[in-house]
Amino acid sequence: MAAQAPSLSQRVDPAGYRAVLGRYPTGITVVTTVAEGCQPIGTTVNSFTSVSLDPPLVLVAIGRERTIHPVIASTRHFAVNILDEESTALSDCFSGAPSELPREAFCDAAHELGGSGMPLLDAALATIECELDRSIEAGDHTLYLGRITSLAARASESWPLLYFRGRYLRIEHAGTEELLGKPDST
Repeated sequence: MAAQAPSLSQRVDPAGYRAVLGRYPTGITVVTTVAEGCQPIGTTVNSFTSVSLDPPLVLVAIGRERTIHPVIASTRHFAVNILDEESTALSDCFSGAPSELPREAFCDAAHELGGSGMPLLDAALATIECELDRSIEAGDHTLYLGRITSLAARASESWPLLYFRGRYLRIEHAGTEELLGKPDST
């Protein structure tokens, strides 16, 4: 009888996995919701993507060890806050990394409640409120598919906060005429 091949998770080195996927730049978001007693709660997420225009769906991947994980499952609502490049301290605080901001007080993040009661960060370039459409267990994370109930983009000249090779990255912007492609009309 032939020996069974090791599973992929046994063959992929976690450090190598992070190094390879770290070559793909991502935007940084803070996913927020409200816990029992209307307490705002959030976590930094870079696994965020659009899924569908009709119906309008987005996806976030949340680690099962994160405090927010069961809260999203029970409230069935969440917001995605797309951070600007000046928001590294907020990203660090919500991720649990060392930060000068107090985690106990929602990282001192200025925010307002959106139409569905979700915390929307003032520092966000854009916000997306969602009702949970479905969740899918995927390894050590849960994929939460959210049906968009409202969205807004801040009128700002700010640029998004990016993450690349384990560090924050800024877009070097000499002027919009040097950017590739046609500008978005929004």
